Amino acid sequence: MNITDQDRVFMREAIRLANDSVRRGGGPFGAVVVKDGEIIAGSANSVTLDNDPTAHAEVNAIRAACQRLGTFDLTGCTVYTSCEPCPMCLGAIYWAHIDRIYYGNNRKDARDIDFADDFIYDELDKPLDERTLPIIPLLRDEALESFRLWTGKTDKTAY
Repeated sequence: MNITDQDRVFMREAIRLANDSVRRGGGPFGAVVVKDGEIIAGSANSVTLDNDPTAHAEVNAIRAACQRLGTFDLTGCTVYTSCEPCPMCLGAIYWAHIDRIYYGNNRKDARDIDFADDFIYDELDKPLDERTLPIIPLLRDEALESFRLWTGKTDKTAY
């Protein structure tokens, strides 16, 4: 993969957002979403500022990019993030259909400052009945009704 000067510019913006976040009392993470050589959206981690455990930089940037572009599909976009995405952010990136991820710090760097996501990766490899967090099936037959409704819906927007 050939890294360009423009890639470095976008990554430096993600890093700047992370640094500014720390100065404002947020977490040390920043991300930008780029399409066609333009930053569509950028954001920092605001978990503690917003009292929202899902307010990671990548998720915030994805939400802002979707709002700006008026779509939930970010095909053709790239994410530049100051740190390798956690499992939640990685899932959001896949769901958004983003084409590529560039990251600065890696998982080990994050773990070294007490942002450890390895336990989540480990949990996902375990069978449901062996996970730390109980995951208990309940009322599946009733819950299937919404899936039947979805399947029969002729005007649905697939995603």
